[in-house]
Amino acid sequence: MQFIGITHHAEPWAAALAGSRVLPLTAVSDFWADAEGWQDKAASLEAGAAREAPDPCTWLERDSVTEVPLVPPSARVICVGLNYKAHVAEGSFKDQELPPYPTLFARWTASLSVGNVPVPVPAGENGLDWEGEVAAYIGRRVESVDETEAVDAVFGYSTFNDITSRKAQKLTSQWTLGKNGDFSGPLGPLVSRDEVGDLRDGLQVRTRVNGVEAQNGNTRDMIFSVPAIISLISQTFTLHPGDVIATGTPDGVGYARTPQWLLQPGDTVEVEIEKLGTLTTPVGDLSLRSRA
Repeated sequence: MQFIGITHHAEPWAAALAGSRVLPLTAVSDFWADAEGWQDKAASLEAGAAREAPDPCTWLERDSVTEVPLVPPSARVICVGLNYKAHVAEGSFKDQELPPYPTLFARWTASLSVGNVPVPVPAGENGLDWEGEVAAYIGRRVESVDETEAVDAVFGYSTFNDITSRKAQKLTSQWTLGKNGDFSGPLGPLVSRDEVGDLRDGLQVRTRVNGVEAQNGNTRDMIFSVPAIISLISQTFTLHPGDVIATGTPDGVGYARTPQWLLQPGDTVEVEIEKLGTLTTPVGDLSLRSRA
């Protein structure tokens, strides 16, 4: 089943997605308080099997609503860097050994966005870089679990583009500045885990810029699996429903090319992931920051 966030009754709501229609379910915070329960309710409603339903139980056309990230304000967005061998080999870390642990960094929820929302090129940047990847959503409280238990902590997955300001990222050894540009973290619809399966079985990850393929990788090539990442994080701090783990990008990013290939105003970048769909993001100029 698929879910998106929408603005409904002047606040963020979770909604079931079926083709071009959406069904408002409940406020985003309430959804994550019982994501599996709401999945069951949404499935029953979609099948027309339930007599009782949230208010209102009215299907809407997707193009009539304003979409927002399906992430609560309290969420931690934990990103994994250097999680594909070919990506390590193409960048500034190519002469180093593979890391024994995943490189983790954080995004703030304020940097998140959704498909078709323009992202501005920040002042001082020559352009933006793309990083197509899979985002995993935590569906239950996770504290000090092993990898076997961590599998069941995932509620679902979505497309994600970890759009990066490379100049800002490279100023220091800490990546926070370059990874939190306004609207630079677009997410696609959330697809429940039962429809996606295990990423270790392999999903194709492709990124296109203005229709030209820039990345073509597969999740089976991840250095660190999602259960391994969740298990490691949970040893230090508790994960909660609605937290997001961005699992890293394959090779093919723009800054590692000669000459560099970076996103400019007027460009369009697409991230297409098997079973998850296509996430489209247009690129704009600095004036777009007035929306932030």
